[in-house]
Amino acid sequence: MSALPNRDRRAERREATRREILDAAWEIARQEGLSAVTLREVAGRIGMRSPSLYSHFDSKNAIYDAMFAQAWCELCDVFDAMPQPAAHRRAMLAQAEVFFDFAVADLARYQLMNQRTIPGFRPSREAYAVSIAAYERMQKTLRRCGVRAREDLDLWTAITGGFVDQQLANDPGGNRWRRQLPRLVDMYCDEVGMPGPQLRRTQ
Repeated sequence: MSALPNRDRRAERREATRREILDAAWEIARQEGLSAVTLREVAGRIGMRSPSLYSHFDSKNAIYDAMFAQAWCELCDVFDAMPQPAAHRRAMLAQAEVFFDFAVADLARYQLMNQRTIPGFRPSREAYAVSIAAYERMQKTLRRCGVRAREDLDLWTAITGGFVDQQLANDPGGNRWRRQLPRLVDMYCDEVGMPGPQLRRTQ
C-alpha cells in the first residue's frame, strides 16, 4: 500500500488567500470600476492589513496582472467547451456568439482584457501568454474553416470586438448587436470567400 503524498497546507492556505484577494479585487472592479482597485481597498474587503497583502501581491499592478491572466484563462475554458458545428459558417457563428456572450457578461473583465483603461499597466509575459493561448484557440477554429491569412484573422477580431463595444456602449444588458451576429458572420464569410448557405436565410 503506497503512502499518500503529504499535503502542503501552507501552500494551500496561500493559494486560498490569493483567490480571496482576487475575488475582492473583481468585486471592487465590478462595483466601482477598475481604477478603484487599490491595495488598501482590497485589504479592507477581506479584513487584512495592507502590509500583509504585500506578501501576496507587491503592487496594485500585480493584482491587475493576476486578474488579467485569470480572465483570459476563463475565456480559454469557454472556447474549449464551445460547440464545433461541422458547417463552417455555423462554426464561425458559434465562436462569435460564445465570445460575444462572454465579453458582454462582465464589463470590468472585458475592459481589463481588451481595453487599455489602466494607466501604466502592462501585463507580464506570463499573463500575456494566457491571452495568446486564447487567441490560438480562436485561430484554430478559423483555420479549420479555411481562414489562415493574418489579415483575415485581424479582420475577424476587429469586427467581433467592435460588435461587443457597440453592445456595451449603446445597449448594455440587451441584444441589439447580438441579433445581428448572423449578418456579421455572413458578410465576413462572403469577404474571405467561405462557401456555404447564408446564415440569414437559414436561421
